[in-house]
Amino acid sequence: MTTSQKSPVTGERADLLQILQEQRSTLLITVRGIDDEQARQRSTVSDLTLGGLIKHVSHTEKHWVETILEPDENAEFDMEWAMEKYYMRDDETLEGLLAEYAEVARATEAAVAGLDDLDVLIPLPTAPWAPERQWWTIRRTLLHIIRETAHHSGHADIIRESLDGGNTTMQMGADAGMEF
Repeated sequence: MTTSQKSPVTGERADLLQILQEQRSTLLITVRGIDDEQARQRSTVSDLTLGGLIKHVSHTEKHWVETILEPDENAEFDMEWAMEKYYMRDDETLEGLLAEYAEVARATEAAVAGLDDLDVLIPLPTAPWAPERQWWTIRRTLLHIIRETAHHSGHADIIRESLDGGNTTMQMGADAGMEF
């Protein structure tokens, strides 16, 4: 995938990056003020944890950007790799996962800024749920990253609320100076 440096980012690219950044920011509210133990703690019947979700969303975004930048018509989805990315290991810290996520965000923004055409079709890896090769535009792939981030942000909000009563909407209001 060829890219060119374009500064500043405007129009559709700027809109897509802004919405993605807003979704990331909402997700990150859910991990404010928690420690590694809380980040690993299951607070619902699900296996999902806050640390695991940060790790998963970060790796998922990185994977999709790599799919855009390095299209591979022979790629196959690695389910084992993907499932491991849902879990925060004992040797991982929330601080480390957040630093990695920030680096992924910077790399995504640089990649999108340098793309020549959002209408370019890229091959998706085949997967058990999609055994035939599909082709998506770069735009659709970026929208998928946004959807994935928003989807898991909702999971994270429920996990945090179950963990200690933290609530993203209330925190966003407090951040804006509202009193409850």
